[in-house]
Amino acid sequence: MPRQINTLDAISPIDGRYRKYTEDLAAMFSERALIKHRIIVEGEYLIALSEHPGIGPRKFSTEEKKLIRDLYDLSLEDAQMVKDIEEKGYRDIPPTEQDVKAVEYYMRASLIDTSLSDSLEWIHFALTSEDPNNIAYGLMLRDGLEKVLLPAAVNLRANIEELALKYKNIPMLARTHGKPASPTTVGKMFKTFAHRIAGQTSQFKERGIFVKLNGATGNWNAHYATYPEVDWPRFTEKFIERFNKPGYIQLKPNFVTTQIEPHDTYAELSNNLRLLNTIVIDFDRDMWRYISDGWIGLKSKKGEVHSSTMPHKISPKGFENSEGNLGMANTMLYFFSAELPISRLQRHLSDSTIIRNFGVAFAHSLIGYKSALRDLKKIKVDEHEIIAALNAHPEVVSEAIQTILRKEGIVGAYEKLKELTQGKKVTMEDIEAFIDKLDVSDELKERLKAIEPTNYTGIAALIVENY
Repeated sequence: MPRQINTLDAISPIDGRYRKYTEDLAAMFSERALIKHRIIVEGEYLIALSEHPGIGPRKFSTEEKKLIRDLYDLSLEDAQMVKDIEEKGYRDIPPTEQDVKAVEYYMRASLIDTSLSDSLEWIHFALTSEDPNNIAYGLMLRDGLEKVLLPAAVNLRANIEELALKYKNIPMLARTHGKPASPTTVGKMFKTFAHRIAGQTSQFKERGIFVKLNGATGNWNAHYATYPEVDWPRFTEKFIERFNKPGYIQLKPNFVTTQIEPHDTYAELSNNLRLLNTIVIDFDRDMWRYISDGWIGLKSKKGEVHSSTMPHKISPKGFENSEGNLGMANTMLYFFSAELPISRLQRHLSDSTIIRNFGVAFAHSLIGYKSALRDLKKIKVDEHEIIAALNAHPEVVSEAIQTILRKEGIVGAYEKLKELTQGKKVTMEDIEAFIDKLDVSDELKERLKAIEPTNYTGIAALIVENY
């Protein structure tokens, strides 16, 4: 048996440097996990055949069903046996050089000395390799999302939401086109990203994953030739339903396919995940800028080093690492969505090697979420620095003044404020002097003078609280 690889010897940083972040995904996307899920599908199919009164295998006892399901607890040694059957043969089984057939022969060899020895020919009955394979991948994708990836994204969102509520009232200079704009609040800035992440994570459960169980070219040819009286679409529907869990992303039968399920839902899922990752990249870059501006700082752990030569530095390494890993993930996810829906005629095999990399894209995404969270938990908002930056741009209140004046019927209000402020460095005293010269009531002048950069934040705090 091959030796266990030390993380220091791994080619991929996913299984090396970042193994501590991605280990949970190994149970869903490793080669052993794929073999395990194929066995689960083949085992449940064998049981489903035995439970149908119009199909050949005899009815299995509870103990016999347990014998089959015991195979789902696949040890590393068991998985190696499957690989041996595929690649070099095992005992009297010659090498199959085909991975799904190796699973079938492994199941036969494992059950040959049991009471099920008379039913082994029903394993993989009338199926093509893609039948158990696509359902296995559907299960892997579902569990990878539900158990690992989405909880990590939701946890990141929850921490951003917490900061949104904490800092909802701290006014902050907004920037549009990189230039000073109408103020917002620190909390509203965080809330915008939490809201966007929530919008994407909620969509996964709405989509579902299409799978198929309809034979070599999608017509149930062998099934129907053998048992024409059986309603095979209904059998397929019921079979797939046995894998679904309440509240989880649902597997859905696709009745109109070629040899393969067309992978359109894989593409939709990839695009959904890519957009989620892009939102987090946007967050990483904005946080990086706020840290660069000194508006947000980072707390450093004792002994932590941020530069090998500059001892003063505390760098946003987590946000930078997140941006890089999410970019890697998105490159793969874009390729998935562009390539997987294409299949020449009824089948070609390029998708087979592509989908083996689902776990790689998921892993880079997971590292991205966890790295962003690592820095997010270390931030400290410098309220003094933020308000000082805001007060340095009193011209941002010109929007409020010109809008109120227009409401009061003052002709050319916008143009007057433009003349006062555009491209110029103004002070609050300059603005007050402008107001004093206006031909309006003293009451309105006082109202206009009361508008300051720090209180001109609209209903930002209410948006944080209520949406």
